[in-house]
Amino acid sequence: MLWTASQVLRKFSTSSHHYQNKLKLAIIGQSLFGQEVYSNLRKQGHKVVGVFTVPDKDGKADPLAVAAEKEGTPVFKFPRWRVKGKPIPEVVDAYKAVGAELNVMPFCSQFIPMNVIDHPKHGSIIYHPSILPLHRGASAINWTLIHGDKKAGFTVFWADDGLDTGPILLQRECDVEPNDTVDTLYNRFLFPGGIKAMVESVQLIADGKAPRTPQPEEGASYEGIQKKSNAKVNLAQPAEAIHNWIRGHDKVPGAWTVIDGQSVTLYGSSMLGGSVPEGQPLDIEGASQAARVTKNGLVLYGTDGKALLVKNLQFEDGKMIPASKYFSSGESASVELTDDEKTMAEEIRNIWKGILSNVPAIEDTTDFFKSGAASMDVVRLVEEVKQKCAGVQLQNEDVYMATTFQDFIQMFVRKLRGEDQEEELVVDYATKDVNNMTVKMPYQCFINGKFEDSENGKTYDSISPTDGSVICKVSYASVGDVDRAVAAAKEAYENGPWGKMNPRDRGSLLYRLADLMEEHQEELATIESIDSGAVYTLALKTHVGMSIQTFRYFAGWCDKIQGKTIPINQARPNRNLTFTKKEPLGVCAIVIPWNYPLMMLAWKSAACLAAGNTLVLKPAQVTPLTALKFAELSVKAGIPKGVINILPGSGGVVGQRLSEHPDIRKLGFTGSTPIGKQIMKSCAVSNLKKVSLELGGKSPLLIFSDCDMDKAVRMGMSSVFFNKGENCIAAGRLFVEESIHDEFIDRVVEEIKKMKIGDPLDRSTDHGPQNHKAHLDKLLEYCEIGVKEGATLVYGGTRVDRPGFFMEPTVFTDVEDHMFLAKEESFGPVMVVSKFKDGDVDGVLQRANDTEYGLASGVFTRDINKAMYVSERLEAGTVFVNTYNKTDVATPFGGFKQSGFGKDLGEDALMEYLKTKAVTVEY
Repeated sequence: MLWTASQVLRKFSTSSHHYQNKLKLAIIGQSLFGQEVYSNLRKQGHKVVGVFTVPDKDGKADPLAVAAEKEGTPVFKFPRWRVKGKPIPEVVDAYKAVGAELNVMPFCSQFIPMNVIDHPKHGSIIYHPSILPLHRGASAINWTLIHGDKKAGFTVFWADDGLDTGPILLQRECDVEPNDTVDTLYNRFLFPGGIKAMVESVQLIADGKAPRTPQPEEGASYEGIQKKSNAKVNLAQPAEAIHNWIRGHDKVPGAWTVIDGQSVTLYGSSMLGGSVPEGQPLDIEGASQAARVTKNGLVLYGTDGKALLVKNLQFEDGKMIPASKYFSSGESASVELTDDEKTMAEEIRNIWKGILSNVPAIEDTTDFFKSGAASMDVVRLVEEVKQKCAGVQLQNEDVYMATTFQDFIQMFVRKLRGEDQEEELVVDYATKDVNNMTVKMPYQCFINGKFEDSENGKTYDSISPTDGSVICKVSYASVGDVDRAVAAAKEAYENGPWGKMNPRDRGSLLYRLADLMEEHQEELATIESIDSGAVYTLALKTHVGMSIQTFRYFAGWCDKIQGKTIPINQARPNRNLTFTKKEPLGVCAIVIPWNYPLMMLAWKSAACLAAGNTLVLKPAQVTPLTALKFAELSVKAGIPKGVINILPGSGGVVGQRLSEHPDIRKLGFTGSTPIGKQIMKSCAVSNLKKVSLELGGKSPLLIFSDCDMDKAVRMGMSSVFFNKGENCIAAGRLFVEESIHDEFIDRVVEEIKKMKIGDPLDRSTDHGPQNHKAHLDKLLEYCEIGVKEGATLVYGGTRVDRPGFFMEPTVFTDVEDHMFLAKEESFGPVMVVSKFKDGDVDGVLQRANDTEYGLASGVFTRDINKAMYVSERLEAGTVFVNTYNKTDVATPFGGFKQSGFGKDLGEDALMEYLKTKAVTVEY
């Protein structure tokens, strides 16, 4: 027995992380990438015996050197390894002395001698940002984009004398998005994926499992580093080729063209898929037709007639401007500095002096870039200035647009005073004269406090379910739009006023937002009605009315979020104080459905914002308009830019990217169970972000013979037909006691015949159109299946003979437990009724709980003991007794089992958007 136990223990231990094979490593390289590889290899238990990196530049050590020196790892900063092609003996001897078993070279820019590469027991591996043998050379990422490759990737290979022709150890690839740039490819895939791959490769070598696959000659290519002189754009080619050239050279060396006799560098290119905005023509040398300066940027045309958009322009003197400002005349008047601002300006002058150490004195005319500053210096300048003056919304791009010290100070002071936030919100409305008013509907993406077209210019039609007509064209957000929105939300959370705001002030802004929603409630309800098909009176009371209540409820919570003190064992003779704090999560994503477009927005975003988070919200593709109107009202309420971002578009693009995005810390979703599962998987794989899911339902309603029949009929119909049956808690199956079954059905049918089906804006309408055609088709198929399986179609089951997506309220009886109707949710006006034997309480409970869903349920009986007995045993997040659909902003709402987890509404919802931090102090 002892031998057996020993063997089991050995087997377990050697499979654990601690006892994996480990190596002694030399890290040869530089940059943040090298630092991350170094840190992750150490976390995996490998021993780094030496770091070989580049000398300090302007007194600043490379990030790899900084990390290694901090941890006591030997660091060598050789300016070169070879002279006239021959190794430097003392450099090679110093390297050999560390005794490495493997050289790891992440982004190594130096030429390493072969007697160093081949010296370790396992040789050397190096990272290259292309799918070798394609794009060998130092500008691999750039050429991936310039050539318009559909796939990008990286290779970890065994280093050789050519440094990019050795055998392949490991490769990974990803799709290239239409508007990817060098930065987005690097940040989205090449950087995080490359770090993991380097660590994985080292472990493969340590375990003796690393392959050596010779690089094929077929498909091999080499492109050199692009120089500025060679980066001029050829405008006499198709638009996509122009776009690829510009994005492939962004930010270095920068693609340029000639405008009005001077060289102008183009940055921030994206393809335009929709109509081109109005603008002023601009002749550009070599272009197939005149460009156009629009409010969104500079539009260029290819020889194929297609267009692309350029965001920023940089002139020969280094000054960068938004392309949309090309024709803006004159400079803004200089602002007069106060004494405090002059003091701050001198502190900033010292920051410039610290960065530009080669400049004798910082004059007003000193140009940051002409004085030798590089991109890393931009980051340093921005961060040091933000440290000096917390709350200033300074970004890297601001430095490029104010390159002299005087311009920089003017820009800084305007931001300090908040003058940059006084720009009036510009909204392009789609207008419609309807319901005795003119409704004004924004239709563009809402990102960082502005409405703008999607990055690629794509749009789609928002269809009215009442008659199938097009309400307007709506921007179709891309992956790039998601990334920009998340970046804006992250900036707003980390550096904007929202996170620093007094919670009571944050509550005041949410109260103001609720007030504005109330002022616009008729317009909101009208938009909701024409976009989703909701009956206007219901939209006014519930869709919009409850949304207003929700924001007011959570506004009141802002200054009441509290932790608690906890008694713990004291550390004698000292004592301890332990307390908890509730803190916001950060950037949150919210994905909502189409049945209650505004109310679902409110249920999730009000709690999210009250907790202090920022958000990116995707409305349902078929019902985006009230969400975009809400975005407009949020600006008028004074919500800071970046706090709320709204992205209309598809779930497959926007929703998927949100679930995968590494900067999002929480995703709240309401929708179908299959999509919820996919979202949960993506959230887990990406960065283990927190998730709350409100998913499908098949809510049982039990009607006993001792019920109030009038109430049971009225509420039973409401439980199914409320909001056209497009209701997540709709009673998916009614169990009616046998002795009252026939009477109940007769009375329900009698009441259905009185219902008015028609225009949702007609105040007398009871039943409006289904949300969209695909859903109507699904409901009709649902009914066909029910008939085929043998259920009795008592009423309805057909489309109403009129324009639009109208369906008759429908009743099925004789539904047996095995049938499709008994198992699957219709999400429409279909009442599914089953009998149960008189007095068989436990039997009907067993049938009611025989489902993988558990969102809501109900029971009708005058017997309080029976009501309590049944409510305790129903497996659902909500139980209604002698009522139905009674939700309240203070009552938590959410399901069990495959109906999801997490809560909307009530204090519980607030907790979904907070994290708990424990603090222990010894005194």
